[in-house]
Amino acid sequence: MSPSFPRSDSKMTFPRVRVVATAAAMIVLSSALAGCGSDGAEVQTAAAPEVGVYTVHSESLTLSDELPGRTAPYLVAEVRPQIGGILQKRFFEEGSYVEQGQPLYQVDPAPYQAVLSRTEATLSAARLRSERYDMLVENQAISRQSRDDATSQFQEAKAAALSARIDMGYTRILAPISGRIGRSSVTQGALVSANQANELATIQQLDPIYVDIVQSSTAVLKLKADAAAGVLQVKEGNGAEVSLTLENGAEYPYKGTLKFSEVSVDQGTGSVTLRAVFPNKDGILLPGMFVRAKVPAGTNEQALLVPQRTVSRDNQGRPYVLTVDNEQIVRQQSVVVDRAVGNRWLISSGIKPGDRLIEEGIQKVTIGQQVIAKGDKSGGKTSGITVARH
Repeated sequence: MSPSFPRSDSKMTFPRVRVVATAAAMIVLSSALAGCGSDGAEVQTAAAPEVGVYTVHSESLTLSDELPGRTAPYLVAEVRPQIGGILQKRFFEEGSYVEQGQPLYQVDPAPYQAVLSRTEATLSAARLRSERYDMLVENQAISRQSRDDATSQFQEAKAAALSARIDMGYTRILAPISGRIGRSSVTQGALVSANQANELATIQQLDPIYVDIVQSSTAVLKLKADAAAGVLQVKEGNGAEVSLTLENGAEYPYKGTLKFSEVSVDQGTGSVTLRAVFPNKDGILLPGMFVRAKVPAGTNEQALLVPQRTVSRDNQGRPYVLTVDNEQIVRQQSVVVDRAVGNRWLISSGIKPGDRLIEEGIQKVTIGQQVIAKGDKSGGKTSGITVARH
């Protein structure tokens, strides 16, 4: 027979086990809840990020247009004979500098010398006859008509002699202007004629020298619109200072002066030509050279220039800036970028003086987030900046 145990002992064992398990579970649950509460407190008390800001201010900005241009001679003279004959001599070296009035060619003068001698003899006889008839008409020995005929013949002889002397002078061809003469198209022994199509040589005056600058009609209209709106203060009239950049990228050492602007638009190119004159005493500029000229366009007294790294672009390539408002909240603002000025952007719209743009820490902030602005790098107002727009 199996031994028997009192019933009261069995009933007292099981309740003690359940009490211990329940207490352990409560401890684990309390620890978990405590941990969750600790994590939440850390998120709520996280510090706002610090960002570097740039405060927008207005500046005086002088704008200039950088435009293409070509050099052209200040004076050009094509040397042509004014009489016909055989070319006897050439008195100049090709490519040399010649002075105005310097002999260039000699045409055979013999035929013209003969004509001159004949006309001068006729002139002498006509003069004596006219003087004699003047005395005879006073004594009423001849009619006044005879005296008038003699006077007319004398004047005709005088004109013929003058024409012969002019032709004789044309046998020596002189330089019409001072400048550098090119190659000769004829040699000794060539037959030349008056009003021939081909020039004997060409002389170009290169000091000073012209630069013809081309500006699109669209740019002219925009310049006038900006001036009318008060965005630019434009200097009217000629006399503005112009600078040049040569084909090799070097700056031309001398400044030029704007002389005039065409009053009409070229229908073929849709452009307007500006002409400037430059000193060229060193002979650096030669006719036909391509250059780039900086022509003053106007002054913007309220230009807004910002560091380039304050401007970002969205997926469509549209520029925008991140600003910090008075409550230290990050905002996004679309802007219109005009052009680059060194390492800054010229902004035409979208911001105003006093706006604070995020320059440092853009990558760690989001729109609507509160931040701590520091390190204002506005730098103070400047003036006299010049920028060329291409």
